[in-house]
Amino acid sequence: MSDYDAIVVGTGAGGGISACVLAESGFSVLLVERGELLSYGDVGRDHLRNQRLSVYGHNAGPGPGNPRTTRNSQGELLTFMPWQGGYHANAACVGSGTRVYGAQAWRFVPEDFRMASIYGVPQGSSLADWPIEYLDLEPYYTQAEWEVGVCGDEYANAHGASRSKGYPMPPMRQTVQYSTLKSGADKLGWNTAPVPLLINSKEYGGRAACAECQHCVGFACPVDAKNGSANTVIPRALATGKCELRCATLAKRLVCDENGQVIGVELATETNGEITTQVVYGRKIIVSCGAIESARLLLNSRSARNPAGVGNHHDLVGRNLQGHYYPGAMGVMPYDVYDGIGPGVVISTSRFNHGNKGIIGGGMIANEFIMTPITFWHRALPPHIPRWGQANKDWMRENYRRTIHITGPVQEIPSRDARVTVNPNVCDKYGVPVAHLSGSTHEETVRTSAFMWERCVEWLKASGAVTVWGEAPSGAWLSGGQHQAGTCRMGNSPSQSVTDRWGRVHDQANLYILDSSLHVTNGGYNPVLTIMALAFRGAEKVVSELNGH
Repeated sequence: MSDYDAIVVGTGAGGGISACVLAESGFSVLLVERGELLSYGDVGRDHLRNQRLSVYGHNAGPGPGNPRTTRNSQGELLTFMPWQGGYHANAACVGSGTRVYGAQAWRFVPEDFRMASIYGVPQGSSLADWPIEYLDLEPYYTQAEWEVGVCGDEYANAHGASRSKGYPMPPMRQTVQYSTLKSGADKLGWNTAPVPLLINSKEYGGRAACAECQHCVGFACPVDAKNGSANTVIPRALATGKCELRCATLAKRLVCDENGQVIGVELATETNGEITTQVVYGRKIIVSCGAIESARLLLNSRSARNPAGVGNHHDLVGRNLQGHYYPGAMGVMPYDVYDGIGPGVVISTSRFNHGNKGIIGGGMIANEFIMTPITFWHRALPPHIPRWGQANKDWMRENYRRTIHITGPVQEIPSRDARVTVNPNVCDKYGVPVAHLSGSTHEETVRTSAFMWERCVEWLKASGAVTVWGEAPSGAWLSGGQHQAGTCRMGNSPSQSVTDRWGRVHDQANLYILDSSLHVTNGGYNPVLTIMALAFRGAEKVVSELNGH
């Protein structure tokens, strides 16, 4: 007898939606989160300690008892804490990354789902087509846009895909940066569009419109206008009375029966410094921990029938880790372009997302979110400016308000060797082996990034920048940060993929993965809306199975 109809591990974009769909369909759900339910005050507005700039710590987890490891080029073992760059962190709290993200809400385009067919498979890569097409996801993109809440202009992006419905809210208002960059794009003949955002541009869903503050990406919203799982779908799930939310609880391993089929989850909870464990059972288990932690959970779930971990009979769990390279350039304009209107990101071009001669894929580029002064100091100073002293202060005072940053994600070419394994010699505070990261992205990703960096420079110069700086990416490194994806890719063949086209693990009757782990490729856009669409689609399938269909 199962304790719940479904157990959902993870409360981010995928897990929150999955719990909502199941609970509103009348099924009992246990929703598990390793982090805490954080108030706005808990997240805070510390310029030094936030998910965007974690120089002295961060503000939305995970905590210090959750290290990860890797090895440097000399083979030395390195251990990273969650606020350090090599950790490739995502938030760990109710809502996960949706609590502190910038909330760019792009759809992938049809070409993103058939990259291998369009471009071929580069030597040394694991590039492949998705087992689904854009039209399979289109209704669920629409569902995410309306149920979670997206603002945008469906008519502006000439390089977007077909849509069955427009956005529920208009785009954020234009700023000085918008008009400056629009002028430059027009000179170049580039189509531009407002950036679609999971932010209320007007009152929506019973919550206020954006207050246009300067603390968006990396922080929580002071007026609750940023739309994530914590303030949309999870409250809906809890309101049914069918969903139980359990925080500060880690899923240690998936529990299997004598046939190797997953039937439950072993949970560990820390209360006043004391750790207790419990096994809970469910008719369906949904893993939505993010690409690194979902792979870690499956790999740590070893049994007699699953000696390499659940779903890992073909050594695919944890492979093909992707994030996003983010080439970018900065430029100083001859006048102030900072008007203090947040969140700041307002204009983009998708002209180069595909169809670039000699380039595999491409990407989207846009102006950046408002940077706090300390983030600007860390990331945006020209190379010739001293990092301290009077000259530094003078330059900051004169140019902080005049600088525009153009950047964006590029299509990454996956590699089998970019991967997550587990380190049995290093454990978290619950005694569970931690994620070990290895490998790097493919050289074609580096080439695409350099091409897109040149487009950033071109746009700034056409817009009137008197000085432009930045560097094109010139080396291959592991890319698995906040846009992490791909470690349990979906596909039609069990020997080439971890799950089927719905997210069900191939050799498991009742185990689903519904998060970015499924992504075969990660698009030239921010991936969160695709995570949401896949979750709506996959959870609908789980409901059908629970109903006996």
